[in-house]
Amino acid sequence: MPDSAVLSEARADAFIRDGFLRIDNAFPRELADQALAILWRDTGCNPDEPSTWTRPVVRLGMYPQPPFVDAANTPLLHHAFDLLVGAGRWQPCSSMGTFPVRFPSDEDPGDAGWHIDVSFGLENPDFMAWRANIHSKGRALLMLFLFSDVGEDDAPTRIRAGSHFDIARMLAPAGEEGRSLGELARNGFAESVGRPEVLATGLAGTVYLCHPFLVHSAQPHRGTQPRFMAQPPLLPMGSFDPGRAVSMRSPVEAAIQQALVQQT
Repeated sequence: MPDSAVLSEARADAFIRDGFLRIDNAFPRELADQALAILWRDTGCNPDEPSTWTRPVVRLGMYPQPPFVDAANTPLLHHAFDLLVGAGRWQPCSSMGTFPVRFPSDEDPGDAGWHIDVSFGLENPDFMAWRANIHSKGRALLMLFLFSDVGEDDAPTRIRAGSHFDIARMLAPAGEEGRSLGELARNGFAESVGRPEVLATGLAGTVYLCHPFLVHSAQPHRGTQPRFMAQPPLLPMGSFDPGRAVSMRSPVEAAIQQALVQQT
């Protein structure tokens, strides 16, 4: 069973407040090392020859191999999903999401803007038309899986703690239709400016479980070793209902409800 200090109700309350939960040792380093061997091969770069690291970011696709799937389905993570989303209300991960592998570089990676990960309408070829709604259709959690050690100079994802409240209030008036990424980003996510900024650092095996509405951003890599991080969604079983009875409300729903109550 997982350590109660990791998956306590107090941690759930912190998730509601901050919009994320950091779990150290969420999966074994051995799995990270097995995954890294596959990822390095697919980058086309040599881990021992920095001269081959010619681009600031290399994007790799979905990975259904055992080390990736095993990393996403540890007992500790399953208990965390139950805590934050609700037992029986999420789908086990069958693959690891995209890897934006970041290399040390003075070149602008071109993707370091603040955003949220929208979750439906993905069939549209224009990603700025992809959408999110107040029920977080298509996404239960945004997850950040660290497969390499990530320090402050190693392009850790930047998180605006508490920004999920701002996005919930933007989405609420749009109902089921929601808003497109282009609409949400029209003013550069200024609603969340001033929120405390947290860096998603940690050792390989660390996982950040984030509210679907959390505003976050990539950044350039100023360190010495490439950063390997995956950002898969946790898919829901059904839709969220912030108006659900308190006794049945998950922390994801409770955070949305709290944002809307604070607005009135």
